[in-house]
Amino acid sequence: MVSPFPESPVLDCARSPWTGLVVERHHHQGCEIPVHDHETLALHLQTGGEVDMEWFCSGRSGRQRSTPGSMLLLPAGTRDSVIWHASTERVVASIEPAMLKEAAEQMGIRGFCDFDIRWSLRDEQLSLLLTEMNREMKSGWLMGSLYGDLLGMSLSVALIKKYGETASYIPQLKGGLSRSHIRAVLGYIEENIDKDIRLEELAALSGLSLFHFARSFRESLGESPYQFILKKRMQSAKKLLVRPEWNIRQIASAIGFTDVSQFSKMFRKSTGVTPTTWRQQA
Repeated sequence: MVSPFPESPVLDCARSPWTGLVVERHHHQGCEIPVHDHETLALHLQTGGEVDMEWFCSGRSGRQRSTPGSMLLLPAGTRDSVIWHASTERVVASIEPAMLKEAAEQMGIRGFCDFDIRWSLRDEQLSLLLTEMNREMKSGWLMGSLYGDLLGMSLSVALIKKYGETASYIPQLKGGLSRSHIRAVLGYIEENIDKDIRLEELAALSGLSLFHFARSFRESLGESPYQFILKKRMQSAKKLLVRPEWNIRQIASAIGFTDVSQFSKMFRKSTGVTPTTWRQQA
């Protein structure tokens, strides 16, 4: 996405796990944003500063006070201009129409799902998701691709459920995964614990959409796919840490972490101590 915002650094997205979704952090002084078009749905979350903002769109205009927690929802196709009367800090998610369409189809929605422009919005769930996406990006994608997949899906589903304009009914499936599907998924995880497992790989084993697979997995096993895999990785790490022939770098690689620092951070978060300390105490 080419940003119309001056002085708006884009965080490093080179390792982003998302396809069809870009998250940026904008920080700019008071300024006028000229007329521009949105090719994607833009969801803004103000994270700093209290500022008066004027907007101009489709022959209409408005002025409002924007404070931390304030949000804007601008669907793809919106053409607007904005004046910020003071400094502002924002996290902006730009979501491709194809990603929203795919999420809607996985939820059982047939046909086009549209959104209304919202110049003033507060939503705790969306705010928490954007805040977590921003934190994850700043950490260098510490939690990995599967966690990123779940965040992206959660954001798309929440947007559609709360603000999507559709006449279709969203079915609520009941029941978890079948025993055969559970065996297939757990076997796949065991065989690929050293790899960066994606949500679509696991969903394909059950023949379910990403949305229904994630829900069914949690219902069957009591936790999300990400939580389950992370627990399995920590269990494997402990088994390898008691074997002196394995160094920390080898262990990190063997359980699917791209570097030692990521492994150490997650191990400490899980156990309260570093891998080296755990090994010394074991």
